[in-house]
Amino acid sequence: MTSVTKDPKNYPFLRNLQYSPLKQGEEQYILLWDPSRLSEEKLVIPLNFFYLFQFFDGEHSLEEVGAEYLKQYGEFLMPDKLSRLVADLEDKLFLEGERCEEAKVQAIAAYRQAPVRKSVFAGKSYEADADALCQQLDSFFDSKEGPEKKPSEHQGEKIKAIIAPNYEPKEAGAIYAWAYKELREAVTPDVFIVLGTCHTDLEHGIAVTDKDFETPFGVLPVNKPILEHFRANGGAQFFEEDIRHAQEHSIEFQLPFLQHTIGSQRPITIVPVLCSFPPTTLADAELKPLFEKIDAFLVALKASIAASGQEVCVIGSASLAHIGLRYGDNKPPTDFSFHRCMQTDLEMLKKVEEMNPEAFAQFILEEGDARHILGFSTVFLVMKFINAEKGEVLRYDRGITDQFNSTVTYASITFF
Repeated sequence: MTSVTKDPKNYPFLRNLQYSPLKQGEEQYILLWDPSRLSEEKLVIPLNFFYLFQFFDGEHSLEEVGAEYLKQYGEFLMPDKLSRLVADLEDKLFLEGERCEEAKVQAIAAYRQAPVRKSVFAGKSYEADADALCQQLDSFFDSKEGPEKKPSEHQGEKIKAIIAPNYEPKEAGAIYAWAYKELREAVTPDVFIVLGTCHTDLEHGIAVTDKDFETPFGVLPVNKPILEHFRANGGAQFFEEDIRHAQEHSIEFQLPFLQHTIGSQRPITIVPVLCSFPPTTLADAELKPLFEKIDAFLVALKASIAASGQEVCVIGSASLAHIGLRYGDNKPPTDFSFHRCMQTDLEMLKKVEEMNPEAFAQFILEEGDARHILGFSTVFLVMKFINAEKGEVLRYDRGITDQFNSTVTYASITFF
């Protein structure tokens, strides 16, 4: 990443933001927000301003950005308009610079001083009241899209892992329920490694936290002995980016399901881990240091679990394909393109069912990650972490994320 060494007001450097297209009448706009949630602000801009953001790299002056606008649109962009846009971006912490760095320092300090990691999405993505949440979760299991009523064929067996959607529970809850029904009916340990997909980049590919997690059902504690051993025996570097847990939804979405199905019966603990690394980590020589870090993480955490003498079960929180304008495609999905994506997803998931993480990565590499498989790192780590005979895709579905039919696919998978 380019370092910010020039005056950020004249050489703006945009942070890694997410965006979504909007349409109002015949006009098209872009909605911007910060996936790390360092900033809670949102910004709606005209489509022509969005074109300029590729030049907000800390290397182009505002004069040069204005020249690019003139070249693209054939009209002069008034300097005061551009200056106001930059001021608005800086005010919302959307630009790299001193204000952003100060906010990061404050956010890290606040997170590390907090006694627990509080619920962020309760009342938004799922019910905030414990009784209402219990009823909501039960409704997912009982819905027509939910799991079959008959017992699982694996009932009473030891389960190694599940993968559940990393998507709004209020919309995908019935698909979550397929995985958690398997968990409820199997024989499970008291320790759960919860692997979540991080929606922002991670320097080390992994971010571990030792914060207990608070949900409407109460506080779900982390496993202190495992985490302390891990930190003291090669894992310290993976706590450096623990701030990523503060606002990330991936792990939080799994915990009410886990507490409802298992934690309501007996005390359980978790080891919360966020991950984010691309499939090219396995093939690109330049990413070898990152690959080595991922390997070091696996070795250290497995050793810490072995030292604890405890058995664990792994829960992966992952989505699959992301297709449409919102995810960088040049046109919205059609029914045909979605069905083709679904067929490709299911072909890709055969590698998961076969417990072949390298083949899973190779499948994505060969298609150039054209479908933006966001949950790659989570699914890959689940397979690398466990020693299972096979996986089984239980249910597959999708969610629509904007008015342009942008689509996220996801599945529930179990491993025995």
